This record gives sequence, C-alpha cells and structure tokens, in this order.
Amino acid sequence: GDRVEVLLNATTRVDAAGTIVGVVGVGQDISARKNAETRVSMLAADLRLLIDSANAPIIGIDAFGCVNEWNNKAAEITGYAKDEVVGCYLVRDFIIDEYKTAVNGVLHKALEGSETDNFEFPFVTKSGERVEILLNATTRRDTTGKVFGVVGVGQDITELKRG
Repeated sequence: GDRVEVLLNATTRVDAAGTIVGVVGVGQDISARKNAETRVSMLAADLRLLIDSANAPIIGIDAFGCVNEWNNKAAEITGYAKDEVVGCYLVRDFIIDEYKTAVNGVLHKALEGSETDNFEFPFVTKSGERVEILLNATTRRDTTGKVFGVVGVGQDITELKRG
C-alpha cells in the first residue's frame, strides 16, 4: 500500500452514567492536501532561491516603507546584509536627502497601484559611497488583490553614469 495522510478527530464516548466507555474517531483522508502543500513549499523555496541569487538587486518594502526583501545582489552593491536592513525605513535610512522626496513619491505611487519603470536614484552604501541605481517599482498584492508593498528590481548603473 500507499501511504495516506489522515486528519483524525477523536472524542470520548460515555454511557448514561457519564462513565467513559470508549472513543469515537472520525478520520479524513488529507493526502491530496498534504501533497499540494508540499508542492507549494517547493515552489516557494525555488522562488526564494531565484530572488536571492538574481544578478540584479531586488528590494522590497511593506506598506509603511520598511524593508522586507533584500537579495544577495542588493547586499553586494550596498554593503548592507539583509539582517541589517529588514525593518528599516528604505527612504529615511538609505536614500540621500536630495532624492528622498522623489523616491518616496515613486514608492507611494506604487503603493497606490501605479508602477514606475526605469527610475534612477543614488543610494548610499554602508561605506559611504554613492551608487546609482536604475529601478522598476512594482506593486505587490496579496491573493485578494490588496496592495501590501512594493518590490523593486534594479540595476547598478554607477559605471555607466561615470563613463
């Protein structure tokens, strides 16, 4: 036989005097659901690997502007590890003053559902250097369509701007 995943509910069975005389159990085959959960988990792991290993910086924020996504390329370009930035305010903590309003505007528009392509802005690295980023800001939605953040996929164009 094949292995079957079962969800089991059990309750005591009592007689007229209230004495426990047995157990009543109801089982439900949940093998298909468990297999689907396994496939979803594998897909999520594959997507995580794709994001983390992408050759482009990928930065996400929540609806409040706090960083909730930061891939390996973003860490490489900026010098900040993911655990140093998650929970920090992207604009307040990492964007130079003269670009805070513009970057905040692009992110706010994306949070309202209006996405921006090819937005250029400088980012200050952990070592204090300025890098130029070209970014696409995309609205993130949950399964019901509700906006819950923004994800930006970018490109380091520092060398292009210098040349």
